[in-house]
Parts: sequence; structure tokens; C-alpha cells
Amino acid sequence: MQPAIVLGATHATVKHSSFNGRRLVIVQPIGCDEAADGPPLVVVDALGARKGDHVILTSDGTYAREVTEHKQTPARWSVAGIIDHDNQ
Repeated sequence: MQPAIVLGATHATVKHSSFNGRRLVIVQPIGCDEAADGPPLVVVDALGARKGDHVILTSDGTYAREVTEHKQTPARWSVAGIIDHDNQ
């Protein structure tokens, strides 16, 4: 599990068939201090995260196969949850 911030959505005209009809977003992994923790990643998002949302990523291959409904997806990272924030 890795916390991240959604930077935006992306589209690919040439992609693996497991990504057809799937939403892809660009995220910035972050640490506990919300500083960048590595380069941005393109991940599969089945939850509808929007730009600026804090999310939890997973590199679990089983989850990626469930989300893409494809046994041999090359997806490594997927959005596993959207973090709610209390603004108080």
C-alpha cells in the first residue's frame, strides 16, 4: 500500500487490451509528510478518483486482474481506496 495524490487522468490510443474501457490516472506517490516519494505513476482507477484526491495504491496483482477483468494484465499499480479528509 502506498499513499498518493491524483494529478489527473490520461488516455492512451495504443495500449494493452486489458486497459480498454478502463480509467487510467496519473498519481504522485507521497510519504507521511506528503512529500513526493518517487516518480509519478500511471495506475488503473476503478473507483473514480479525481484530480487532487488522496488515494491508497496497491501493487497487488490479484486486485489488478480483478479490476481489469483480464488474467494477463501488465498493470502493476491500482487505486485501492480514496482517502476522506476532515477539513476541520
